[in-house]
Amino acid sequence: MLLLGIDLGSTSLKAMIYDLDGNVVAKGAKPTLRFHPNPERPEWTTWDPDQIWNDTAAACRDAVSQLADPTAIGGVAVTGMGMDGVPMDDQGNWLYPFISWHDPRTKPQFDWWVKTIGTERTFSIGGNPVMVINSALRMLWVKENEPEIFKNTYKWLLIEDFVNQRLTGKFCTDFSMASCTMLFNQATQTWSDEMCELAALPRSILPDVFLSTTPLGSITESAAAQTGLPPGTPVFLGGHDHLCSGIPVGAFQPGAVMDITGTWETVHVITDGKNGFPLSLLKSGVTVQSHVLPGRYSMWGGNPAGEMIEWYRRTIGTTLGTSSGSDWKSLIELAESSAPGAAGTMFLPHLDSSTCPIVDPRSLGVFVGMCSRTKQADLLRAVFEGINYQFLDSVYAMEEATGMNATEFIAVGGAIRNTFWMQNKADMVGRPLRVPEVDEATVLGAAILAGIGAGAYKNADEAYRRVARESTVYQPREELTQLYAELFPIYRSLYTATAPINHALYDRFMVK
Repeated sequence: MLLLGIDLGSTSLKAMIYDLDGNVVAKGAKPTLRFHPNPERPEWTTWDPDQIWNDTAAACRDAVSQLADPTAIGGVAVTGMGMDGVPMDDQGNWLYPFISWHDPRTKPQFDWWVKTIGTERTFSIGGNPVMVINSALRMLWVKENEPEIFKNTYKWLLIEDFVNQRLTGKFCTDFSMASCTMLFNQATQTWSDEMCELAALPRSILPDVFLSTTPLGSITESAAAQTGLPPGTPVFLGGHDHLCSGIPVGAFQPGAVMDITGTWETVHVITDGKNGFPLSLLKSGVTVQSHVLPGRYSMWGGNPAGEMIEWYRRTIGTTLGTSSGSDWKSLIELAESSAPGAAGTMFLPHLDSSTCPIVDPRSLGVFVGMCSRTKQADLLRAVFEGINYQFLDSVYAMEEATGMNATEFIAVGGAIRNTFWMQNKADMVGRPLRVPEVDEATVLGAAILAGIGAGAYKNADEAYRRVARESTVYQPREELTQLYAELFPIYRSLYTATAPINHALYDRFMVK
């Protein structure tokens, strides 16, 4: 049996086919394209549903075309980003584009929610800190600004659910995705009538919700024609990307700590939820989310990370001569040429706001400590170090809120190929960082969920034993850990010192 995992990421749309031992048999990928549809609102950012579906289907078609026998695929599951959703009518037509997590337009809805419903009530039911990107705020924005569209909405589908609907015709979601909305009850793992009533959002537009691995349906004739998958191929519910990625690296048992670094970086602590979720977690910007595996929850905090490096590459980095992916080696060599501490330059990595351990949608990015001797290499190293300072800050917040003391971190995500970044992270946190040699852990995790649903694996433990790979362990260098420990309080002071300035600039230029 073969398994197909589909990953809807902020950078690319991937389709990867695996055997039951986790070996890649075939793959396809297409870029995820951002759009700015309103020239008068250049900050508005969307994903085009047709581009998402058509290029996902094309990636699947490319992967399936590499197989001698496509009927060997015994299961399909979809994973991807969390909060971005789309209103659909009852015929399966989308009514408004996905509002991307890059888009700040829901700030008024955020303010209303905090004032009217409150952060503590929201967290006590759904485990969500209130963030501008939460799905419920997008629903409110459409309701207030596009009332006819909202009136005609049959179901609001998150991005994975949208692709599943295109594959099977079914309107469903899973516990981990429902956790992203602020409308889900973590204790009962059902939609919260109370939150829907407080938000004045109709419960009827929320799709049915089930545990990941639940059989969803099968590939329709229409989807088969577009994807190359045989009609009738079974589809199972996948789940949120960062939770899927923990399965093939063994980071899913209670007590495990996983660091996922890609476009976003999230730090996860896995728990069985038996001790509840104290409100102290809320103060740290920690999210509680139902896991893709039964009887588990993830407590996590996250912020954009790889997005900061992409920003540098698109802007400052283009002076190296090329803006293509081939310049990464030059960029890393440049960052390494700057000494630890980046010659006194520091970077606050809040280009897309801050969510953990500081929850502030109006915070902005900052470079400090520059002088006439500052080099391009210092700026780039400062970006890497700023992301890792933020990682360390999130770890401390998580440990303080949960009472745990992590001794080892398991790292996954696209950034693990960057050995400079991984070593700097280990130096920063002062603890070993284990990097399993797994190709595309997120999409493999989705494929494993399909395998569990199809009966190819008894459970996640059996699947992990079959797909487990060797690991590289980055040991912290004591002298650098000491240096960063001395500099860390300065980093922590950057937000407090610049927040009034950033808020004024945000209000003047980012929100109209």
